[in-house]
Amino acid sequence: MQTNPEIVLSLRDVAVTYGEGKNALTAVQHVNFDIHKGETFSLVGESGSGKSTIAKAVLGIHDTSSGVVNFEGAQINGKLPAKQRHALDRKIQMIFQDPAASLNERATVDYIISEGLYNYHLYDSEEDREKKVRQMMAEVGLLPEQLYRYPHEFSGGQRQRIGIARALIMQPDLVVCDEPISALDMSIRAQVLNLLKKFQEEEGLTYLFIAHDLSVVRYISDRIAVIRHGRIVEVAETEELFTHPIHPYTQALLSAVPVPDPQLAQHKQLIVYDPSMHHYETDKPSLVEILPGHFVWCNKAEEAKYRGELAGLAG
Repeated sequence: MQTNPEIVLSLRDVAVTYGEGKNALTAVQHVNFDIHKGETFSLVGESGSGKSTIAKAVLGIHDTSSGVVNFEGAQINGKLPAKQRHALDRKIQMIFQDPAASLNERATVDYIISEGLYNYHLYDSEEDREKKVRQMMAEVGLLPEQLYRYPHEFSGGQRQRIGIARALIMQPDLVVCDEPISALDMSIRAQVLNLLKKFQEEEGLTYLFIAHDLSVVRYISDRIAVIRHGRIVEVAETEELFTHPIHPYTQALLSAVPVPDPQLAQHKQLIVYDPSMHHYETDKPSLVEILPGHFVWCNKAEEAKYRGELAGLAG
């Protein structure tokens, strides 16, 4: 990682609330993180944790009720001029969870991949457009003869490749990957992750990767944020998080990750997270930097406890 990496996306005290008054439901709150250029920042949590809500707030699909979302130094949440929103929609692309639902079944692969090129006039001639599409198809592992086929003629993994091609042909500055492999067979997942990693290495892409499984994101992530009930409880570099998980919820998630070695699996202890262990009535929590670049949601008493445990490990 660079010493002073360029920040592409920054969230500060972001909250998203649905409804008003007594019916108001706060889906996410006090969300703070930065994503650096060229990295994969993964947001991991169980179903209903708020991870996809954050992604949709970044994309402008959901309105924020408070806080600031900055992209490339400019605030993008709140009402934007149509011209600014149009430009932003090209720079931030999304790869969806369900490739079958996200593709127009009545459109050919050629049109699906070309749609953004048409909307933003990103080609010089019809020949240039077709060349761009064919080149992108080759890069995601699709064949030229598949150009005029329809989504229903492809497997789930192939449909996701079409979705990836549609997003990346726009040459975005940020790609939001909303659980892009969760709907795929286990045998296909690694292929799609490898494809995303290849593009990142070749093009310097920046990913916000949404997932519910820590084992999935370990391979592709530079940093991971763990979210529970709309609040980020821990943020760290990937190997740091796996080596020194501090928050009890993170420890519980990691204990549920399958171990491929049967002998090691026998000795693995499953940790059950109990939220009642926290006492925040008077000693209020915040996101604290326990180790360099390693942040944990805790109060003063918990901070002292965590630091003591880490000092014991170091000793």
